[in-house]
Amino acid sequence: YTLATLPPLGSMDSCICMGASIGNAHGMEKALGPEGAGKVVAVIGDSTFLHSGVTGLMNVVYNRGASTVIVLDNDITAMTGAQQNPATGKTLHGEPTRRTDLPALCRALGVEHVYTVNPHDMKQTESVLRREVARPEPSVIITKAPCALLPEHRKKKRPVYEVIADLCTGCKACSRLGCPAIEWVPFTPEEAVAAGKKATQRGMARISPLLCDGCNQCPPLCKFQAILERKS
Repeated sequence: YTLATLPPLGSMDSCICMGASIGNAHGMEKALGPEGAGKVVAVIGDSTFLHSGVTGLMNVVYNRGASTVIVLDNDITAMTGAQQNPATGKTLHGEPTRRTDLPALCRALGVEHVYTVNPHDMKQTESVLRREVARPEPSVIITKAPCALLPEHRKKKRPVYEVIADLCTGCKACSRLGCPAIEWVPFTPEEAVAAGKKATQRGMARISPLLCDGCNQCPPLCKFQAILERKS
């Protein structure tokens, strides 16, 4: 998730060290007082939460905090080499084992508002996030979707999307997603007119079929419905 710190995503205001987000958010909330209401959100990965985030969440509940914690559950410890962790249901040797139930664990710590969402469903995720950030009580949102690099995920047949050139207006709404599969093709005024566009259109989006993961995040962003599933 620290990979989303820089533009175009700019999703984080601060990053201290592994596992510190929940305790840091709790401290900021207490220090800011009423001014911090509805503004402090902690983000932590599933494996890091189990490594050093559980006690922080316990303190949020114990000290009557109201932070919103987002646990990014991608079924693996992705940033450090794709190791297993207690929430994957496999040991470090890949043997089946008892899986830690993250929602149940959060509730056992005393968090009453625990929700699991599909992060690729951006409308649902945004709705839950806005509601919980405004809630004056502790809450946990678990975003659950497998890492795109997991072998079992890569084996699954997924849709590939494409930009319909005739419908693209070059608004760049999809480009702001920061997806490596979405390319920007610049136009000169002459090229825009030759392509049937307005001379003021500076370019259009294009999706690389080799890089598209089929996550379905970009189609809802296009109000011109220019992104469709590629026909095989």
